[in-house]
Amino acid sequence: QVQVVESGGDLAQAGGSLRLSCAASGSMLRINDMGWYRQAAGKQRDPVATITNGGSTNYVESVKGRFTISRDNAKNTVYLQMNSLKAEDTGVYYCKVNIVTPLWSRVEVWGQGTQVTVSS
Repeated sequence: QVQVVESGGDLAQAGGSLRLSCAASGSMLRINDMGWYRQAAGKQRDPVATITNGGSTNYVESVKGRFTISRDNAKNTVYLQMNSLKAEDTGVYYCKVNIVTPLWSRVEVWGQGTQVTVSS
């Protein structure tokens, strides 16, 4: 069984920075894509940034130039560096990892989420 645990969410001032971390552990052959998703209160969960196991990244337009996603494959960890925070960045941030199991199945695993609140 694979577990995904996020950390780093906090209360921040507008213009400030936060760094989120997400570590995957358990039985898996490989991690493919990893990504961060955001769910604001009363809204759907939307992608923020994704990264392939080769390091290619994608960002939602609203965070380009402010957020940076990166990963450490040796630690099965993905990070989200968030700079120049805005009130609209507030929400629960979820990590999703796409893994290959020991039985060669492809499975999506979600973390429990970490709260980011930006005060203006």
